[in-house]
Formats: sequence, C-alpha cells, structure tokens
Amino acid sequence: MNHSILPPKAPLLTRKGWSAFFIALIAVCALAPVMNLWLPPGSALYLSDYGVALVGKIMCYAIVALAMDLIWGYTGILSLGHGVFFALGGYVMGMYLMRQIGRDGNYKSDLPDFMVFLDWKELPWHWALSDSFIATLVLVVAVPGVVAFVFGYFAFRSRIKGVYFSIITQAMTFAAMLLFFRNETGFGGNNGFTDFKRILGLPIATQGMRMTLFVLTGCTLLGFFLFARWLVGSKFGRVLQAIRDAETRVMFSGYNPLPYKLTIWVISAVMCGVAGALYVPQVGIINPGEMSTAASIEMAVWAAVGGRATLVGPILGAFLVNGAKSWLTVVAPEFWLYFLGALFIAVTLFLPDGVVGLWRRLARRKAVPVAAPLRESVAREAGQIKSAPGAPVTEAAR
Repeated sequence: MNHSILPPKAPLLTRKGWSAFFIALIAVCALAPVMNLWLPPGSALYLSDYGVALVGKIMCYAIVALAMDLIWGYTGILSLGHGVFFALGGYVMGMYLMRQIGRDGNYKSDLPDFMVFLDWKELPWHWALSDSFIATLVLVVAVPGVVAFVFGYFAFRSRIKGVYFSIITQAMTFAAMLLFFRNETGFGGNNGFTDFKRILGLPIATQGMRMTLFVLTGCTLLGFFLFARWLVGSKFGRVLQAIRDAETRVMFSGYNPLPYKLTIWVISAVMCGVAGALYVPQVGIINPGEMSTAASIEMAVWAAVGGRATLVGPILGAFLVNGAKSWLTVVAPEFWLYFLGALFIAVTLFLPDGVVGLWRRLARRKAVPVAAPLRESVAREAGQIKSAPGAPVTEAAR
C-alpha cells in the first residue's frame, strides 16, 4: 500500500508571530482605550477622537484588503468590484441605524426623513427586518454572501477568468451604484443614509461608543487574520494556491475548481460586508459612492502595495495608503489621484511583491554575509577546507 508523504503542517503562527499578534491585541483592547478615555487631552500620549475614528475606519479597510488578498493573492482572481459587497454590508447596518432614529428626525415621523421628503407613505418591503439588530447581523453576512454566490456561480461556471472577470466585476459594482442612486429604490438616493443617533438604544456619538466600535473593529480584524492564516494553510488553501498557479493541472489532477473558487469568493465578499457594517457607525454615512469603480480599484491598490499572498502585507498596505490619503487630501487634495495612480504604477513595475516582498528581499541580502562565513566555519571544522597560511578565508572556500 502506497502512502503519500505530505509536508508537515506549519503552525498557525510562529513564536514571533504570536508575540506580534498579542501586542496588537493589547494595543487595540487596552492601550488605545487608556490613551483616549483616561489620559487628559493635553497629554502627549492622548489619542484624540479624530485619531480613534481614523484608525477605526482604516481597520475596516484593512479587513477588506485581507479579503482581497484571499481572492487575488491566494487564488489569482482579481476583483475590481469588491466595493459593492462592502457597501451592501454598510447599507444593511445603515438601514438599522436609520430605524433607530425613530421620531427624532426633522419631520418627527416613524419613516426616515428622506422617505418623508419623497412622499413615501410606508416602508418598502426590503426594510421589513431593519428594526431588529439580530436580523441586521444576519443580513450583514447573508446579503453580500448571496449576491456573491449568484454572481460567482455563473461567472466561474462559464469559466470567465483573468481580465474578463475583472471587467465584469467592475460592471457589477457600477450597475449597483446606478441602482442605489435612484430615489425610488428606498436607499436614500445620492445622499444615502446619515444623521445616525443611536445603536442598540445607546447614543452613537459618544466617546465611549466610539471606543467600543474601535475595539470591536480591531478584534474583528485580528480574528479574520487568524482565520485567513488557518485557511491558507489548510488543504483547501493549498488547492486555492494550486488553482492560482496552474488551474489546468489542478483539473487534470481530478479537482473541480468551481467549488473552491466559489467558496473563497463568497468568504471574501462576506468579510467585506462585515467591514462595511463596522465602517458605517464609525464614519456616520453610507452612500452609493462606496460602490464606485474607483473605490474598488483602491482596494486592489491596498493589497498590491502591501504585498499579495502575504496576509500581513494587505493590512499594512491599507494603513499606508489610507494614512497617506488622509494626510495628502488635507495638504494638497488636488494631487491625491495623481499620487494614487503613480503609486500603483510604481508598485507594479518595481515592487511586484509589495512592501512586504521588499522587506523580505532586504532581509535575505542582509543574511547572506552572515550565512557565508558560518558555512565556511562549519566546513573548516569538518576538515573540508584547508586554507593556505595568510590566505583570506573566502578564497580558500572557493
């Protein structure tokens, strides 16, 4: 009986990896709340409310970048339409938050203000479960998941791949954006949803609630990172990487790529939906602009800048790009789009593996001068190298 020899399963994280993970967990759950809630505003270590909102928003983007890495970096499917899944999760949460306003709106009506303004008499059918927080949590996962399943099933079943798949994902998000722009759909038109006041009956614009959402977002990001790490190290993840590298060989080996591609596509969409649901109460608005093609392209840029197929890289890329965006749109807003385009071209030409790939190359170069003398020392001790008196060790080794 033949037994296949498989490589030993790698640990979920190395010792250094676990150390970094727990440092990040402590920073999110303990350090940031202390710096924001307990330190006085005049302290040099005080974390302002603006800083909390900004980092919380970028952590939502980091979840999206992680989802992009699963579908693009590990499966080789470039999606330029993930903004629609992010926005769907955001709209589901936004509908719940709009219902939480109650009669505190400008028109003192049970209907949201925009519906009163547009002369709506009752809530449309798709708002039926929007007053339940439990139903909202379910729909945050279900709506992007179902949309992704239907779209992905027909696309992958038709063997659409490569640039053609990227184009139809852009068409999908563009069509969704046009749909949500229409006032008669009941999604607030181009203004979307805003002026949120409560969540779970508690005021949303308080320092404590902002920090609660911040901690929740950070824990979700770290949880998704561990999940993604486990997923890519499993047999399922290895098949995904094989599909990325040689899909035809995978099919010749007896695997059907469709369920693998469809599963990771849906998982990636659900992660974006969760990120969108966390994003809306922290930013205070959701509108069809989140479904724009430019927003979806930016998501791909985060993963490319950080480094595809690294998991850590896209998270780093989301922080780098959005940190630069926050700074540059204040200092010189007219140059942001030029900077973004130049950054994408520069990464494509000079950093195909992103920032993490550059860091790894530099680390390897630094390790070579250390490793060479070490090998020579071991060889000398074993008697394999006999250096002439006064000759350099490296020449003797040659």
